[in-house]
Amino acid sequence: MRVAITGASGLIGSALTTSLRADGHDVVRMVRKEARRPDEARWDPHGAVDTAALEGLDAVVHLAGAGVGDHRWTESYKEQIRDSRTAGTRTLAEALAGLGRPPRVLVSGSAIGFYGDTGDSETDESGAQGDGFLAEVVRDWEASAAPAAAKGIRVVHPRTGLVLAREAGLLGRVLPLFKLGVGGKLGNGRQWMSWISLSDQVAALRFLIDHDDLEGPVNLTAPHPVTNSDFTTAVAKAVRRPAILSVPPIALRIALGQFADEGALVSQRVVPRKLTETGFTFDHPDLDSALTAVLRA
Repeated sequence: MRVAITGASGLIGSALTTSLRADGHDVVRMVRKEARRPDEARWDPHGAVDTAALEGLDAVVHLAGAGVGDHRWTESYKEQIRDSRTAGTRTLAEALAGLGRPPRVLVSGSAIGFYGDTGDSETDESGAQGDGFLAEVVRDWEASAAPAAAKGIRVVHPRTGLVLAREAGLLGRVLPLFKLGVGGKLGNGRQWMSWISLSDQVAALRFLIDHDDLEGPVNLTAPHPVTNSDFTTAVAKAVRRPAILSVPPIALRIALGQFADEGALVSQRVVPRKLTETGFTFDHPDLDSALTAVLRA
């Protein structure tokens, strides 16, 4: 199988590349700089795409986009978040639609931010769009892949939750604090967190590539979301340190601005109905097993 990946140097993209190559598949890394290696192809999210390198692909996995939690949400950075997803996806989808031999599937990244704050209610892929900036971004992000779908390419939108990895993402950021014994819950800790281990994320993306009966939004979250309080307890237990502190909401809002309410304090109890109904098996369905695997890696 021959697969092209945008965002191949990121946390998920690099792990997916390694997994595919380990099983003997060819991976074309889509890069924004000049392609200098045989396994690279150039693309500009706002311009030209090396379509010759994409002819005859089996699949494209589109993961590129500005980090949601990497910077304070100024108006200009919010525009960068939106534009990096909508313009890049549209550019890629139009390029794929114009190929003589297009791929059979485009797995185009998405996020559970679509659902907004779900409170204590379990939400699957049938859930309605929520409120807020991220919900609007995800709506427009997914819609930007329409040219590929119109061409007859199967389009899947993996709505990803919090990806747990030792050196990156949310867990990578808070682990040093927990190891020092200064980890703690955010706000009252009652908000739900929908997470997935990095290895399950990669396996799920490959599952989406292989299963022709899956299209549209698919939640990539473990089947057992947890509250922030339970997450805090589990991480503290895993590193054998106390976690008795808490960060008040006002402090988070001062430090993080709008992202505090849509990222740190938002409650998202999202479940992977489509994955489980089509037979996907999680290696880490519960948080304790996921943390054990991540910390052992």
